[in-house]
Amino acid sequence: MPQATSELVRCAHDARGLVFEPIGVEAIAEQRNVHVALTAPGGIRGNHLHQHATEITVVLGPALVRLREDGEVHDVNVPAGETWRFTIPPGVGHAFQNTGAQPMLLVAFSTSVFDAANPDVVRVALI
Repeated sequence: MPQATSELVRCAHDARGLVFEPIGVEAIAEQRNVHVALTAPGGIRGNHLHQHATEITVVLGPALVRLREDGEVHDVNVPAGETWRFTIPPGVGHAFQNTGAQPMLLVAFSTSVFDAANPDVVRVALI
């Protein structure tokens, strides 16, 4: 079974701000949903797992990312100003908490189309 992965995303910085590519060309064709979330300081996103979908989430720190995989909890502290990509296979619980004083940016891609009548989400309390 695939494992969750995390990786630092390269960003280009200049006087205007920053720019990054949230996913690589090899992953684009598999995606069926994309959404962007701005989360207030202290706010939490996720606290769920997907039964069938693989989710790729990119977070601009600071943030606490908590993953629960095979019964083990793993925390990743994303430093302020860094951008990290998390590839989360089905069955891996995940949550993202804004640990900063400004809105936290998340960009999430999923291999499943969102269906409000039959969501691919199981709630899990992680944070």
